[in-house]
Amino acid sequence: MEYFTELGYIGLFFASFLAATILPLSSEVVLGVLLLNNFDPVTLVFVATAGNVIGSFINYLIGFWGGIYLVKKILRVSEKEFENAKHRFNKYGVFSLFFAWVPIIGDPLTVVAGILKINLPAFFLLVTLGKFLRYLIISYAFI
Repeated sequence: MEYFTELGYIGLFFASFLAATILPLSSEVVLGVLLLNNFDPVTLVFVATAGNVIGSFINYLIGFWGGIYLVKKILRVSEKEFENAKHRFNKYGVFSLFFAWVPIIGDPLTVVAGILKINLPAFFLLVTLGKFLRYLIISYAFI
């Protein structure tokens, strides 16, 4: 994490991007450290949101182009994670993407969105709104 914080805004962008993939990384820690080191909170929220949304879009593309085989065999998303995410889509519809920021369930949701070929404008709107609000609340807690 120290490497990301040393890079400032760029480090936060990459930490947020990687955290949105299947890698176990916490962009919230990087955000908190930068906030405590007097980086601009507004810029941090937008940078973190942008990185995290782009990472989620990569997940979408993996699902869209790679399908179930790539998701299960290469990315090693378990059958249970995949079925849980698919169930959430069937139960709550596209609005479940608002919760793409939630640890453990969020990444599979964005991959399943790609497999199901969810409308891209709806994907971006809901994912961005959810992730933006999360980073805004976290930033507010540190200020």
